[in-house]
Amino acid sequence: MNNFIVSARKYRPSTFDTVVGQESITSTLKNAIRTSHLAQSYLFCGPRGVGKTTCARILAKTINCLNLTESIEACDECESCRAFNTSRSFNIHELDAASNNKVDDIRTLTELVRIPPQVGRYSIYIIDEVHMLSTSAFNAFLKTLEEPPAHAIFILATTEKQKIIPTILSRCQIFDFNRITVEDIVKRLEFVASSEGIDAEPEALHIIAQKADGAMRDALSIFDQIVSFSGGMITYAGVIENLNVLDYEYYLRIADAFSKGDLVTSLLIFSEILEKGFDGHNFVSGLSSHYRNLLVSKSEKTLPLLEVGSSIKDRYREQSARTPLPYIYKALEILGNCDAGYRLSRNPRLHVEIAMVRLAALNQEAGRAEKSQDAEKDNPTVKESEPVKSDNTGNHIPGSEQSKAVPQPVSRPKEAPGTLERTDRNVPGEKDAGIPPDSSVQSDRKVAYQEPTRSFSIREKLQNGGENPARVDDGGQGKAETDDNIKAESQFDSDMVLKSWVAFGESLGGEHPRMYSIVKGTSPSLSDEGGIVVELSTEAQKEFFDHNFKQNVIRHFRKELKNSSVKVESIVSESEGSNIPYTDEEKYNYLKTKNPAIDDLKRELGLELE
Repeated sequence: MNNFIVSARKYRPSTFDTVVGQESITSTLKNAIRTSHLAQSYLFCGPRGVGKTTCARILAKTINCLNLTESIEACDECESCRAFNTSRSFNIHELDAASNNKVDDIRTLTELVRIPPQVGRYSIYIIDEVHMLSTSAFNAFLKTLEEPPAHAIFILATTEKQKIIPTILSRCQIFDFNRITVEDIVKRLEFVASSEGIDAEPEALHIIAQKADGAMRDALSIFDQIVSFSGGMITYAGVIENLNVLDYEYYLRIADAFSKGDLVTSLLIFSEILEKGFDGHNFVSGLSSHYRNLLVSKSEKTLPLLEVGSSIKDRYREQSARTPLPYIYKALEILGNCDAGYRLSRNPRLHVEIAMVRLAALNQEAGRAEKSQDAEKDNPTVKESEPVKSDNTGNHIPGSEQSKAVPQPVSRPKEAPGTLERTDRNVPGEKDAGIPPDSSVQSDRKVAYQEPTRSFSIREKLQNGGENPARVDDGGQGKAETDDNIKAESQFDSDMVLKSWVAFGESLGGEHPRMYSIVKGTSPSLSDEGGIVVELSTEAQKEFFDHNFKQNVIRHFRKELKNSSVKVESIVSESEGSNIPYTDEEKYNYLKTKNPAIDDLKRELGLELE
């Protein structure tokens, strides 16, 4: 039986041209060899499996080649190349810093550096995982690295550049290796599969490339594993089964269910995914990537960012065409919040299912908004006023259609609460047209405005201690009431204010416990200007009251007291209990007021405050 050689070793690049995904680095090194501008030390850094050690060996082999090709590649025929290929070269030395990280190991290396090469011009020293050297070893290596013999070249390789001391970094030419793209990995796997006589589906190779996360060595190792599992045929289904990867089909199905508002189907799909042993966090992350793929599938310019097979890419393009862009934005926001709070949740499955409920309800909310807009357009009593023609000076032009056509009176229904009126009483040209100021034409200029529905906000829940009351920003003193029973001249006294305040607390019930406790512990009073003053204990209470409930309180008082000019002011109490001592000096002064003998004790014992 022939000895099996893993693909990562068998198909390891031996020339610069066969290195995958590092074209800028290989071209720079080849130009340095061509112009004889070789540095005394190089540092190759980057993630695992991207070709750092491979490029170091190719560079060492090419430097000492006696017959370079026109493309600046090793000839593989001279004595130096043959010695390198058979691992018997005395000019190339490899050191593993993970196991040789002491000062004595570096001293041995510095002694070896003095020996000139037997064949070729240079002695190359490749130190892998150089970040594992101790600080003392680094310091012992500094002088040799800075002023090596003319025949010595050092090539350092590391995955953690940040652990190398700056004095070492300053003495090296640094090359940062990038992660290899999915497309480059797929091309290399196709070459390996064809060389080995293995049939492989493109979608299966894409899954292997994505699982490798930019590392060619990992991709080749996974490739060997799949070949051992499936034999001479690599299929998409076999890769999904062997690597325990969540299939694209699940995400496509569940995204369709969300688009239709089918919460039942989406929950059943999620339950099926959990039964197969997949983690909920991985599902959320994968679903976020799915909507990201739908987003980049919207445009032909961003379509190359979609790193999937051709058949899957067509499925994404079809589903993306059916999914509105605002829906994708909102879905990404919901899934991002779910991903951020997953590890903090005590019930992770419920946490994910709540996010799924919100995703399934997105289209329903959009449908209600469209129906509301259509209803406003169909309502004849709710319409915008047409602009009045005017000249450049702003004066009305006599004879325009607006001045000639007098609209017929229409019955005006009673406005619903929350409707704002916009009446243009000084529209130019009304006097000229003979339209009385209080005619029914003003009702045509009333525009219905409905308060937008506020969505559930986790952030406000956390900030407000579990409360998320509706707030309306209307300039600080609440909206003007339109109820005919509320009149600005209605008078009120302290008893009426207190009774109304208690009624407001009872209306809260158990939904807002923090505000309910404030109402229970506070009694409002009348100010000199005729307003209502709510005295609170702390600045935190004042900020919470102003930010969340002040407008609701104003509207409640105006309705209960039948006075549309009621104003509410919140202040912080200056009572003795609110001045809590915090610093050591404040605590000492507070104790001294309670017991003056403490000051005498301090002087007798010679004590001082720290």
